[in-house]
Amino acid sequence: MPHGQILIDLVEAVHGGGGAAMAAARRAVRESLGDDAFVDACATIASFSAVVKIADGAGIPLEDYKEKATRELRRELAINSFQS
Repeated sequence: MPHGQILIDLVEAVHGGGGAAMAAARRAVRESLGDDAFVDACATIASFSAVVKIADGAGIPLEDYKEKATRELRRELAINSFQS
């Protein structure tokens, strides 16, 4: 994907990179892709975060097939230790 690493860096910065990483990631997206793409990327990140929070808050369970398909990945990432 063109500029994929720049977008991944933005996502990672948003989810825990700290202020300096966030500033660098924002700047990289804006300089490489432009302001419109920056806004689109931020909206996409926010949307995915919101959907997950809504599902968690509503108590929507993980489907059986997703539980099985992601079991090892969730173990490796320690996702099951999260509160939600």
